[in-house]
Amino acid sequence: QVQLVESGGGLVQAGDSLNVSCTISGRTGSRFAMGWFRQAPGKEREFVAAISWSASGAYYADSLKGRFTLSRDNTKSTYLQMSGLGPEDTAVYYCALRTIGTGWTRGLDYTYWGQGTQVTVSS
Repeated sequence: QVQLVESGGGLVQAGDSLNVSCTISGRTGSRFAMGWFRQAPGKEREFVAAISWSASGAYYADSLKGRFTLSRDNTKSTYLQMSGLGPEDTAVYYCALRTIGTGWTRGLDYTYWGQGTQVTVSS
């Protein structure tokens, strides 16, 4: 049973930075990609960032490039660093794991999901 647990969400002010992380447990194999998505109230889930199994490639939503940085380590955890946050970044942030395929930006590309962590940015 693969489980993903996000942590690090919270309430911050506009302009602040915040780091959220995702810890994986269970048998995943070694070559899996990780992605982050977010869903704001009343909006559809949207792609945030993804990283390859080797961490050699990271992909970002165009609107978030330069503000968000995704990394991963050998312990199967991923870290999403967010800077210059604004109220528009308020959402539940989800991490997801992709075991097969090559897609990055669609929710359907991913097999396992965490429960999400709330990020709220006040103006």
